[in-house]
Amino acid sequence: MQKDPKKNRTDLVADEAILKLKELVKHESICHLCTNLSHLPIDTRPMSSQEVDDDGAIWFMTSKKTQQITEIQNDNKVQLFYSNTSNYEFLSVFGSASISTDRAKIKKLWTPLAKSWFTKGSDDPDITLIKVVPENTYYWDTKSSKMVSLVKMLVSTVTGKSPDDGVEAKLNVKAKVPAKKKVQPVKKTAVKKTKAPVKTRK
Repeated sequence: MQKDPKKNRTDLVADEAILKLKELVKHESICHLCTNLSHLPIDTRPMSSQEVDDDGAIWFMTSKKTQQITEIQNDNKVQLFYSNTSNYEFLSVFGSASISTDRAKIKKLWTPLAKSWFTKGSDDPDITLIKVVPENTYYWDTKSSKMVSLVKMLVSTVTGKSPDDGVEAKLNVKAKVPAKKKVQPVKKTAVKKTKAPVKTRK
């Protein structure tokens, strides 16, 4: 028995989408960064995510001499794949990449682990940042721990029913939630009171 795909669908937009993206892309999470998408097979390599900023952009640190820098300069469309098998969390991000050598941003994203690659420290002129702005993002998530999920899967093979254990949805980090229109108070117009004519006796 197939489960209703709409039942576990929770699409998120704007701030809610960014918060979920930050939850899924934890600091220094490893993903596969795919470039040169118009050619097959596509080029891919593991990359460590440095940050998801408040606008939903994902940042990476690399060397300016790497192949991905050249490929992004030729075609800035990229695809990211994250897989957290310990929690059964999966994320696919399609977006536009840009190259940055902003020294202040490099210092902000610098970690002791980065010194293994850049021995001159955060001032190493070889350091280059890749910023990926998501355009189409999709995630799969489970409600239970890995052990509980495995048990539910085993039960489903016996009962024939799909386990109601997952959430899948789109994350639209660029969508803007429309602001509520302010209702202008109705101005009360003063009603002029007219005096009744005074009757005089003849």
